[in-house]
Amino acid sequence: MKNRQYLFLLALFRVSRSLAAGLIAIAFPYLVLRSLHQSALVLGLLYTSAAVATAAFGLLSGFLTDIWGQKRTLVAVGLMLPASSALVFLSSGHLWVLFIACMIGGYSATGSLMGGGVGGAAQPIQIVSIAQLTTSENRTSILSLFTFISGIFAALGALAARLFTVHDVFLAATLISFAGIAVLGPLRFREYRGSIRRLSSKNVIGKFSLTGALNGFASGLVIPFLIPFFVIVYHVPKSQMSVYGFIAGALGALALLAAPHLERFWGFVQTVAFTRGFGTALLLAMPLCHIFPLALGIYLVTPAFRVMAVPVQQTAITELVNFDEVGRALGLNQVARLTSSSGGIAFTGYMFNISEIALPFYVYTVVMGLNIYLYYRFFKAMEDRLE
Repeated sequence: MKNRQYLFLLALFRVSRSLAAGLIAIAFPYLVLRSLHQSALVLGLLYTSAAVATAAFGLLSGFLTDIWGQKRTLVAVGLMLPASSALVFLSSGHLWVLFIACMIGGYSATGSLMGGGVGGAAQPIQIVSIAQLTTSENRTSILSLFTFISGIFAALGALAARLFTVHDVFLAATLISFAGIAVLGPLRFREYRGSIRRLSSKNVIGKFSLTGALNGFASGLVIPFLIPFFVIVYHVPKSQMSVYGFIAGALGALALLAAPHLERFWGFVQTVAFTRGFGTALLLAMPLCHIFPLALGIYLVTPAFRVMAVPVQQTAITELVNFDEVGRALGLNQVARLTSSSGGIAFTGYMFNISEIALPFYVYTVVMGLNIYLYYRFFKAMEDRLE
């Protein structure tokens, strides 16, 4: 019963962050490209700085979770998102303040809204907390449900962005994300204190980190620039884009509910390979179609295929790594993913700036193909032994 109550409180915390993330994800590109009249290169540099900072904060939160404790780490990291959006609201358009806010709040946009694309430094500690409150039998289902909740409320946040001015969005995000921290008070966790000098699962962690690095680089090439793609190529206004963002987020969230069934039917590795492989094929077609309804259709369904396997992958990490090292495993995985994504973001920011819109999509396809191959190479035999 206590576990259910704690899971409910963690879900409320997740809801508040997801609403704020949805608001920010829509408003931030318009703030930079339209309100401040900056280039796509500047937007790319902002996202890059956020990706690198989120990697560092994510690693720190993973270590603190294993060494300092879950609740204190969760509260400390949770405060970063409202602090960042408050900075943007008070910044008066100064770029140096935006860089600081991006880094604190993790506006890296390297993942979907439900996968840590805003405020991603809090993701490792949340997964550790959920893993402790679940069993191996229901963990994927609970992670799927949590990520579904994130997606739905992030989509609602994206839709709600059309109700505010670009500037006022950040005030709303501050109030909403700060309110979510209050629900953490009653939480009590059984703390597992790991040794900072020992990492016995380093071989498995290294394999997850390498595949995470490739996935992060690929994500950095395309994912942060899907909304700017429609702003630059099709000149879609914010009020319209917020509706499209809501639909894409909602479809992605609904797709997550299929994760437990896909895991039982295909297993961890094949679920990752099939869902991300099909999503990659769709993104390859996006810059080639030159037809707005077709490009929009690809944008709407792509998040579903990118995130469908996320809960399955998270469960695999918690089962293949010693539990007192899971926080560090997730933190190191996020470091690899976000650090490498910064290179992809910088590359695409420059490509968009010189009007080479299609090239990042082609590079994305090659990198994701290699990533899927490595999942089979690294984890298929390991998964078979676990079963």
